[in-house]
Amino acid sequence: MIDFMKDNMAASLSSMKKSIDPFGIFSSALEVQYSWLQHPDKLATQMVKFGEELGMINQTFFARVYGMPADDLIPSNRYDDRFKDSAWTEHPSYDLIKELYLLYTHWLEDAIYETPDLSDKERRKAAFWARQGLNTISPSNFFWTNPEAIRRFMETGGMSAVEGLKILVKDLNEGEISMVDKEKFDVGVNVATTPGNVVFRNDLLEVLQFSPSTEQVHEIPIVIVSPWINKYYILDLNKKKSLIHYLVSKGFTVFVTSWKNPDADMRDTSVEDYIFKGIAEIIRVAGEVSGSDQVHAVGYCIGGTMLSAYMAWMNAERKAKAKLPVAHWTLFTGLVDFINPGDIDVFVDEDIVGHLEKQMDKKGYLDGGEMAMSFRMLRSNSLIWNYVMQGYLFGEEPAPLDVLYWNSDTTRLPATMHSYYLREFYINNKLIEPGALNFAGRNIDLGKIKQPLYSVGAEQDHIAPWMETFKVCQHVSGPVNYTLATSGHILGIINPPVDPPKRKYWSGDATGATDAEAWRDGIEKVAGSWWEDWTQWLSGHCGEMVEARQPGSKEYPALEAAPGTYVRET
Repeated sequence: MIDFMKDNMAASLSSMKKSIDPFGIFSSALEVQYSWLQHPDKLATQMVKFGEELGMINQTFFARVYGMPADDLIPSNRYDDRFKDSAWTEHPSYDLIKELYLLYTHWLEDAIYETPDLSDKERRKAAFWARQGLNTISPSNFFWTNPEAIRRFMETGGMSAVEGLKILVKDLNEGEISMVDKEKFDVGVNVATTPGNVVFRNDLLEVLQFSPSTEQVHEIPIVIVSPWINKYYILDLNKKKSLIHYLVSKGFTVFVTSWKNPDADMRDTSVEDYIFKGIAEIIRVAGEVSGSDQVHAVGYCIGGTMLSAYMAWMNAERKAKAKLPVAHWTLFTGLVDFINPGDIDVFVDEDIVGHLEKQMDKKGYLDGGEMAMSFRMLRSNSLIWNYVMQGYLFGEEPAPLDVLYWNSDTTRLPATMHSYYLREFYINNKLIEPGALNFAGRNIDLGKIKQPLYSVGAEQDHIAPWMETFKVCQHVSGPVNYTLATSGHILGIINPPVDPPKRKYWSGDATGATDAEAWRDGIEKVAGSWWEDWTQWLSGHCGEMVEARQPGSKEYPALEAAPGTYVRET
């Protein structure tokens, strides 16, 4: 019987991968089952373990029913907001529901990671999709098994359910789960408000230069390459949170890329276009507008990855004593080594990329909503099911949070660029291999980059894990100051100084370092915002103070007020 099941599973796996399951949702589960059936003795051990823990949970339940104190066998994670209501612990029935759910969740995920004869990537993929299913069936997602939903229903005379139904109907009509009250925000009015002008525009980007707020500024301007996966104004949410406003207030001339939102006509836009029509152009324009022969370049996320490629290209044919256009640079959560790119790895393999290429071939781009949903699935409890619970079960309208509004203001990705990026950077990991990539006739070798680097990683970053961003230290030849901020991919970067400090950071020399944890253990953890450390570093590198520059110049007159046209495209 077992042999028959194994043979059928093997046949099913082969056909499924080729046809109906490009993301590996079902085939990964079958892979796990097939592997366990090959080892029935180990499977029996796992089942016995599950049975023993199930019995212990039942004992705890009956003890509580009879009024005896008993601790949870599987306490919920203190960061898990699904079970924060006291009823999940104090009421024996709800506690039993929670404990059975957590038992099965932990046991199944542990069993998947312990699957014999399966690659680590297959284990991660199987565990990821199993986790999506487990998160979906959490008792917190259903009215009759959510004590807080029932209590609110009773307290409001049923109006919480009525309001929740209204939100559900609205979301069904709009085709998305409500995360934020979008009507409360207007780009250029209450987000993206730092004064400035568009001083250059081509068919791929607008260059924004921001108005000075000090009488003098540093001689060398700052050029920020924002990620084109999202819009630039994550760096300019409001006056208190705006990194751009902060830099301007500290006496820096700031330029930033505002990328065009691609449509079908831009299907052939390539990685080289983003490097040379985008990054190289803003560096050239910033230098000419400011009158400085060098700039400080900053790259965030994919903008940092491509800035790294540009830096290698710029240094590829460097002549002795030549003054290159970038004097020094900064990376924000920028990967150059994709061997372990974080949780996003489950979406990047030959089958999935092939499927995405077919979809992009039809439209000419990857839709921003698809990309956003992929990232939300990486943290589905907080970024999907939390809003289901708050909206549909509790009847609460989504809060007007600027970060969530920005996150919902998605952009598309051109087919040619995205396909190349996924294959050559993620799958083939060619950026760290000297000469494996060639742009505009020059071989790319990160080892030729000699300009000083200030690199920033985020401790809880699941998109660009900090220990992976740390690897840039060993791939470039110039001096590196690495900074590790607490929090994640967004809030680790959008980290303004406040009193008292909300977050902490580590910062210090990491030139040539290869052991991220050893580096961190040898650095003092500082309370406060790394922005202050960075601007002090910038002040020592960006030259003398000169008279403040207004946006534009004779050759590059201001075209329109910031935030410009491209950022408003939907």
